[in-house]
Amino acid sequence: MLLAGAPALASSSETGAAAAELQPVPLNDAPGLGAAVFEIDGTTINFGLAYEGLLAEAPHAAHIHFGPDARHACPTAEDDADGDGFLTTTEGAPAYGGIKVSLTTEGDTSPDSGLAVDRFGVGDNVSYSRGGVEVDQETADALADGEAVVVVHGVDHDGSGAYDEGDRGMSDLDPALPGEATDPALCGVVQAAQMGEMPDGGVGTGEVAVGGQNIALAAAGGAALLGGALILARRRGADQS
Repeated sequence: MLLAGAPALASSSETGAAAAELQPVPLNDAPGLGAAVFEIDGTTINFGLAYEGLLAEAPHAAHIHFGPDARHACPTAEDDADGDGFLTTTEGAPAYGGIKVSLTTEGDTSPDSGLAVDRFGVGDNVSYSRGGVEVDQETADALADGEAVVVVHGVDHDGSGAYDEGDRGMSDLDPALPGEATDPALCGVVQAAQMGEMPDGGVGTGEVAVGGQNIALAAAGGAALLGGALILARRRGADQS
């Protein structure tokens, strides 16, 4: 794991940092990887999200998932309840729970924006950040305790170059959308990271120390520099291939 052995945050009421390495969801075999970093101050978070290798020129919904009864993990092939060879978002829910935060590029971040495809990243090489996002106490606790999961959606199962009905059919979340548009592509469990020195300016600036590399999380509204985490994710993917 990207942050194996990292201690949990002492309390969600304190400022801390967390990160997730995003790897392909089993069975869906999306040819991508990514990383997410979070700065947590009570129930306010700043986040940065980056991923590459997913379907070009297509939107990719991304969320923080959590459920108190979930496994707090990414799904496995055993979660394919209907045995059709694909993992849907619903089939993954026992592992990662429901949507708690929509990691949109702008506007609302509630679960209501879970399928706001016009406000998520688009393409095969994406990086963006947001600051001052309010979450509920349950979500803040899940991020601090290593129980939250980041999922990026959108899989081109048939290699057609676009989301279409194909062999997969329509989405289990919205029958107006192809299943490819909402199936989970990348997944990673959020784990606590150590915060580096906080520059002047308070929450919204700082560096997350991950695997010996520093990932700078810029001030709210700035860019999240996620290159270090992506490099580590690439290395992990190469080691597993």
